[in-house]
Amino acid sequence: MTGNGRAMGPFVTRRDVMMGGLAFAVLCKWGLPLRAAESETLTLSGKPAQGGLVLGHVPEGSRVWVSDEPVRADGGLFCFGFNYNDTEAVPVRVAYPGGLSETRMVTPSPREFDIQRIDGLPEQYVSPPAEVAERIARDARVVVEARMFDSNETWFAEELAWPIQGIITGNFGNQRVLNGEPRAPHYGVDIAASEGTAIAAPTGGIVRLAEDLYLSGNTMVIDHGHGVSTSYLHMSRMEVAVGDRLSRGDIIGRVGATGRATGPHLCWRMNWFQKRLDVALAASARA
Repeated sequence: MTGNGRAMGPFVTRRDVMMGGLAFAVLCKWGLPLRAAESETLTLSGKPAQGGLVLGHVPEGSRVWVSDEPVRADGGLFCFGFNYNDTEAVPVRVAYPGGLSETRMVTPSPREFDIQRIDGLPEQYVSPPAEVAERIARDARVVVEARMFDSNETWFAEELAWPIQGIITGNFGNQRVLNGEPRAPHYGVDIAASEGTAIAAPTGGIVRLAEDLYLSGNTMVIDHGHGVSTSYLHMSRMEVAVGDRLSRGDIIGRVGATGRATGPHLCWRMNWFQKRLDVALAASARA
């Protein structure tokens, strides 16, 4: 376990192979050595840890299920993710074009998360008044809808660039204590930077949400394909609109302190549909 809470070590899976005795292997794309394969029929890579995104590749024309739910496998590429508190192994089942099938069990590596205390927040954001409850519920619905897109784009398979440089003030999975009151864990990475700092798209994507929300302020959700999205919270302003197609490095907005914030920073998040992922695990090494 590293100091920033990232899980290290090998990716261990339990296999149930029905391929007439063929040996299968896993080769990790981002440096986690997995067991190598003679037959690369099913390849898994990524971060099989709590909060991690796992990438998979199968022969084109294969069908894939994760936890008995079908997932998109356009061009043989697919993905799935683990919540911060997932502990159970999930079955990954593949039906190959020739009629054979294979199932592998993938277990997320456990992680340890810190407790983070934040004081000085305006009380209306820590314990919102009853009259804004409807707005907060509505905000939650539009964010859920923005994360439901299942496009055939494959930007999610690229390593993400950091959208800004700055001081990390909050990590994924930290238990939050706001003004002395225990709250839900933090699901993003907080990066402190000067007000107005330009925020760049970490890879290609399509803007699915760009709206001022009560708790997260100016908020944007970008679709990277196959249910993977990244979110950008507390911006001072947004410079792209819903439906815009982005390339890596495009400026999407500016750092701010809108919504529930004590100072200018970017809260950067990642999801696989409604699974909350640790965007830092999918990002490149910081400069």
